[in-house]
Amino acid sequence: MKSIATLTMSVAVVCLTSSPLLAADGVLISEKTTTGGKTEAHQIQIDQNRIRVETSGANGEKQAFVFDGAKQVMWMINYDKKSYSEITKDDVDRLSGQMSDAMSKMQAQMQALPPEQRARMEAMMKGRMPAGMGSAVAKTEYKKTGTGQVGKWACDEYEGYQNGQKTVEMCTVDPKTLGLSAADFAVATELQSFFSKLVPQGAEKMFSIGKLEEQGFSGVPVHRASFGMSPSTTDLTDVARQSFPDSTFAVPDGFQKVASPFGGRGGRGPGR
Repeated sequence: MKSIATLTMSVAVVCLTSSPLLAADGVLISEKTTTGGKTEAHQIQIDQNRIRVETSGANGEKQAFVFDGAKQVMWMINYDKKSYSEITKDDVDRLSGQMSDAMSKMQAQMQALPPEQRARMEAMMKGRMPAGMGSAVAKTEYKKTGTGQVGKWACDEYEGYQNGQKTVEMCTVDPKTLGLSAADFAVATELQSFFSKLVPQGAEKMFSIGKLEEQGFSGVPVHRASFGMSPSTTDLTDVARQSFPDSTFAVPDGFQKVASPFGGRGGRGPGR
C-alpha cells in the first residue's frame, strides 16, 4: 500500500506570478513530502486531460502515476523494475462493488455475534484494514484558525476534524493570487473522483481547490500536515508553466505489465 499512500500525498500547488509563463498550456509542480523522518521529492505534471506524479524516494527508487481523464485509466509505473500496472474505470466500479458487498456481508455476520465478541472483531478490523477502504468515511469538518506563512506565501490556516478528532492542518492561498484557476486542475478533480471509490479517505488527501460550500476550506493548499497512523507533511517548493510531449504521459516501450495492487488486470500489455 506504500505506492497508494505516495499518490495520495501529492496534494497541492505553488505560486506562479510571472506573466510570460502563461504561454505554456501545462503546469509543472515540485513538492516534498516527509513521512517517518524520510523525505520524498515529487514532480507533478498536468495538462488539460492528463496528470503525472513522479516520486523519487530516499532509496532512489523512481515511480510515476499517470491518469488519463479522457480514457479514464490510471497507470502505476516502476522505472527501476521496468514494469507497470493498470486500472480502468470498469475495474474501479467492479472492485468498489465487490468491496461494498463484502463489507455488507461481514457487518451482517458481526451483528449476529454477542456484544463482547462483536466489539473485539470490530477493533481487530479497524487495526488491519486500510482506512476508508470499502466503508463510509466521516466527512472532514474544517475550521479557519488564523493566518500563516509558508515560504514566501502568506496563507490562511485551517484545521480539519473527523468525529471530533483532528486529522489535518493546512495553509491555503487564493489560486488567483498564484496566477492559477480551477480549470488548470480539472483533471486532478477527475482523478480524485476516480480514486475515491477505492480509497475514500485517501482520495480526500489528494489535490483539491477548496470551496467553503463544498470542501469546507477555501483556496489551494501550499502546506498540509496529516495525522493518524502515518503522519506526513507536504510542502510546495516550485511551480512553472510548461508544455509537455505526449510521451510524458505514456508507459515507456518495453515495460512489462503486472497485476495491479488494487486487483485490476495484469499480464502483458498490448503494444507495450
